[in-house]
Amino acid sequence: MKGQISSEALAKSNRRYFSRAVVPTALLAGILLPLLFVRTTFLALEAGASICSSISCLSWSLIGEGDPSVELGAEWRRTGVDDIELNRATVESAPDSLEGLVAELHSISADDKLDMTTFVLKIKAMILHMENKARSSRLRSSFYRQLASSSIPKSLHCLTLLLAEEYSINSLARSSLPESHQVSRLTNTSYIHIALLTDNILAASVVVSSTIKHSKCPQNLVFHIITDKKTYFAMHAWFALHQVYPAVVEVKGLHQFDLSTRFPSVVETIKEVRLSKSVYGRYGGVEREVKWLESLKPSTYSLLNYLKMHLPEFFPKLRKVILLEDDVVVQCDLAELYKLDLRDNVIGSAVNVSQTEDDTTLCIDPDKRLDNYLNFSNPIILNTPLGSEKDKCAWSWGVNIFDLQAWRQSNITESYQFWLKKNRESEFMLWPLGSLPPALLAFDGFTQAVDSSWLVSDLGWNKPAPGQLISNAVLHFNGPAKPWLEIGYPGTHELWRAHLNSTNEFLRSCAVIGWSTR
Repeated sequence: MKGQISSEALAKSNRRYFSRAVVPTALLAGILLPLLFVRTTFLALEAGASICSSISCLSWSLIGEGDPSVELGAEWRRTGVDDIELNRATVESAPDSLEGLVAELHSISADDKLDMTTFVLKIKAMILHMENKARSSRLRSSFYRQLASSSIPKSLHCLTLLLAEEYSINSLARSSLPESHQVSRLTNTSYIHIALLTDNILAASVVVSSTIKHSKCPQNLVFHIITDKKTYFAMHAWFALHQVYPAVVEVKGLHQFDLSTRFPSVVETIKEVRLSKSVYGRYGGVEREVKWLESLKPSTYSLLNYLKMHLPEFFPKLRKVILLEDDVVVQCDLAELYKLDLRDNVIGSAVNVSQTEDDTTLCIDPDKRLDNYLNFSNPIILNTPLGSEKDKCAWSWGVNIFDLQAWRQSNITESYQFWLKKNRESEFMLWPLGSLPPALLAFDGFTQAVDSSWLVSDLGWNKPAPGQLISNAVLHFNGPAKPWLEIGYPGTHELWRAHLNSTNEFLRSCAVIGWSTR
């Protein structure tokens, strides 16, 4: 009877299904190619007359006449399944394999009807079910990777506690940084000044030691390390007990600045970052899972990551400063970068571009284009000077040179704060929470491109290519695979560990050396 499938027809279908070796392969391909999948399923079930509502569909199913895609498309539209919303229970109970779908179809009794609509809805539910499983698997994988990248290894936590205790019991760990006869270097503009904002003691140590190692005149280097209050005592103890002679280093905690009276602009940024953090998860502009993963990134909420926009205030007597991120290893002499003429600009940053025949610049890495950082579909972004330059190559953190005098004469910091607030008020529709996108807007028109050979970036996102780890450049391990984590890529552990003293009692006590060699 039309609209019904007899048990004898199903039995015959089952024999044909198992007798043809090519049908399972075609059905599997049908998961990705729905048209082929449906056609072979029709043949396997020998139910063309039952599930097709037209003679043309029946002729296509049985003898393959006409254009299959046109006929099936017509049948699909007749069912109206595109407009049918499947409830969550239906999708979750759908089979997640070809065998499960065939078994479910075979279990339908002779009294039940299997029309085109029912059949296609089963396929739709199965595809949605499999898509949900794949999406859940990807999300779980990303979560564990982000969790691994943001968690502090036990060995590093141990080191911080051990050094904090040393600060309280050892007068040498509390000695002045720098020594009294070197204090004048902190504001002497004839030296090379390098700033580092971090709460990672080992990372700071590697940055300093690698910079000194590759400097032709290390006696000209002055390092300014700014950290938070909870890390200050341990950070101070480390550099007090491990001198960086002939260079000079100072360690200052945020609590040592008179923020409320002398640095009201810094306080404003801190308040805005904390407010953004508190409301970020409330808005629906970004998927909940994406926000969840973003919240695991240390760079998302780290105050130190945003306070680099206040370098002119932190160093009022300096003219220029090089800013290094704490996830870099320096393998070149930074003196030439410090001498670079910024041509009245404020920031010098490495940009990986090439020149075309018509003298236009082309961003070599598509992932570095501005439209990967800012939402150019939003009219607020479109109405900025960058609105027509979404294909322009973005600069990044890692190693940057700043003209602090030019910065003080601009409104860059105020512009940065404006964009932080604007993004929050737009419910984070301008960009996901982060410190770089507003900096791209604030420094627009004040940026000097620096030769890309200065910086090799994304070493924490992608496995380093042959030769990258020996480049005469600043290696930036931006991304989740930091070299001090076990999820770091092969070769990065050894390169990073080379700047640590394997005989150091603190590192051995906390198993830092043993951990980093695994």
